[in-house]
Amino acid sequence: MINNVNSDLGHKIDIVRKLMIVTAQTKGLSNPETIKYSEELDRLILETQLLLKSCS
Repeated sequence: MINNVNSDLGHKIDIVRKLMIVTAQTKGLSNPETIKYSEELDRLILETQLLLKSCS
């Protein structure tokens, strides 16, 4: 169960990271859409870290 959740979060992180990079390259680092993806990426990474910490 935890592996599936962790794998799903990892997949979401990869997608959001790619979206953020493309958006930053095309619209700039300070564009609201880039910032939105950056904040979402931060949230997903934190969620993953908390999940891993709770399992150890």
